[in-house]
Amino acid sequence: MPAPRITADELKQRLAGPPDTHPVIVDVRLKYPYEHSTVTLPGALRMGAGAVDPAGLPRDRDIVLYDSDPEEIVSGRLAADLVKRGYRALALAGGIGGWMTAKLPTHTKEAPVAAPVAPGSLKG
Repeated sequence: MPAPRITADELKQRLAGPPDTHPVIVDVRLKYPYEHSTVTLPGALRMGAGAVDPAGLPRDRDIVLYDSDPEEIVSGRLAADLVKRGYRALALAGGIGGWMTAKLPTHTKEAPVAAPVAPGSLKG
């Protein structure tokens, strides 16, 4: 069963409403896309694709999961699994790329930092 989807515009409208009606937003991007990005959706919780802990999620609010794939492969699979467990989960249509293309608000996070080169490790 495919997971329900929510569009970027629908989510934006939901986030403009009263705070107690806001969905919980969960960033489930794979490790590499997450670590090499400097943006997240406003207020997003980070739970890696293999580390979604339903025990920490509310059953009485919508949960919107997003990833970096425009086809929502990871978020759609995880949202479908949460729905089967009785949660009100949705995948963000278009992922974070669709959100950014729509020029909707994002939060900035630290960029990855390269490890320093060890002395003597570069031999020419």
